[in-house]
Amino acid sequence: MAEAEAGPGPGPVEEGPAGEAPSEEAAAVIGATVPTGFEATAAAEVQEKLGSASRVSRDRGKIYFSVPARCLPQVHRLRSVDNLFVVVQEFRDYQFKETKEEALKDLEDLVKKLPWTDPLKVWELNNSLKKKKTKRKKHNQQSSASKEKVKDDGEEEGTDQKDASEQEDCAQAAEPAGDQGPEETGGAESQNGDDDNEQSEAKDEPCDGSGAETKAGDGKEGEGDAKVLKFRVTCNRAGDKHSFTSNEAARDFGGAVQEHFQWKADMTNFDVEVLLNIHNNEVVVGIALTEESLHRRNITHFGPTTLRSTLAYGMLRLCDPQPTDIIVDPMCGTGAIPIEGAMEWPSCYHIAGDNNPQAVKRAANNICSLLKKNENKESSTSLGIPLDIIQWDICNLPLRTGSVDVIVTDMPFGKRIGSKKKNWDLYPACLMEMGRICTPGTGRAALLTQDKKCFAKALSRMGHIWRKNQTVWVNVGGLHAAVYLLKRTWERAEEKRSFW
Repeated sequence: MAEAEAGPGPGPVEEGPAGEAPSEEAAAVIGATVPTGFEATAAAEVQEKLGSASRVSRDRGKIYFSVPARCLPQVHRLRSVDNLFVVVQEFRDYQFKETKEEALKDLEDLVKKLPWTDPLKVWELNNSLKKKKTKRKKHNQQSSASKEKVKDDGEEEGTDQKDASEQEDCAQAAEPAGDQGPEETGGAESQNGDDDNEQSEAKDEPCDGSGAETKAGDGKEGEGDAKVLKFRVTCNRAGDKHSFTSNEAARDFGGAVQEHFQWKADMTNFDVEVLLNIHNNEVVVGIALTEESLHRRNITHFGPTTLRSTLAYGMLRLCDPQPTDIIVDPMCGTGAIPIEGAMEWPSCYHIAGDNNPQAVKRAANNICSLLKKNENKESSTSLGIPLDIIQWDICNLPLRTGSVDVIVTDMPFGKRIGSKKKNWDLYPACLMEMGRICTPGTGRAALLTQDKKCFAKALSRMGHIWRKNQTVWVNVGGLHAAVYLLKRTWERAEEKRSFW
């Protein structure tokens, strides 16, 4: 029928007795969705932090790597991945039958042949780690609450009221719903809706069938037995040669999963999410390890074009920040790029700015939220983050000529903010001013834009100070955009008048 593989490194792990926890050295094949175009960047991070080689999927926006089960906490701390799942089995060249009925029957029959035992043990281990994390979070909240009670009512009252009002601001900041990617999916909505202006096709378009499970064995509930877990199947399908829809695949595959495990189907309140990823002839069956995308980690106050943290990390990593580098985001919006930079590269100094006072306020609130989060962590010795936020004019920056090592920014697309017409004047002026503040010869910049025609024209006019090294094509909120990695030439930029 098909060539079955489990990804890089070792093949599918042999099944052990049901109910046993996976051994610490047992290998798990992990699949991760990443921002499209940044697969190599994510693979490099996995190699650097976990020591594992990754394989990039033919279905863009996914990588696979093999790690010991004990490394799951480190896997969740990766900065470049959006969603994680453990691979049950992978088929590199699955031969689908021609008729819809036969193709769907094949998918149903596949359920009984898959090696579920070890992936389910990894899912259980992942669940236990999540429960520990939740307990720690509750404990920290209770500790901070008890500390505040001990404080005197008088002097601290104003501070408490201020904190409360800041928290109200956080609660009122609604996160915008994101765009769906181009691939077809069916069933219930994905739990991982994306922010505006975010790349959404890494998760494709989810289609849910049915889902649920019990512990890792039988699903029947008896006296004293574990409760029957609820599940759903989410199918992501891409390709035009399939005789079925993603909804139909999720429905029939989910029915077979339910029959096989005696699990209970629930589209919204599920415990287990079984993934069926179909890209042309490549089929991957997995079990989700993340309930929501890992890019939702730093931002609490959202703007009209909030960049996802994983994409911000990829852009920063392209520039290879070095200790003591000064990194500037001159159009920071809500601060996604500088906040990600300060968290991952604390030995650099990060400066963020925007001409919009509302954007500066949101970024400042996001920084405050991050500082509070760090304070609540146990045994945290961090008193702050190396990041400052300023309101300024992008074309007239209050920075010394040649004083900046790295510039990373998300430029206006001319859709939700600004206009394409204004970009024809804005882009050349931005590149000129960025060239002025950037160190000649060693300075570099990673600039994201969807207005590629305008950017190419502006760059051709600034060829004496900027040289294009690389272009990474990305999908941002359903828009085809590009990240341009530029290198500063040795040419002297035009000196600006004094600001003071």
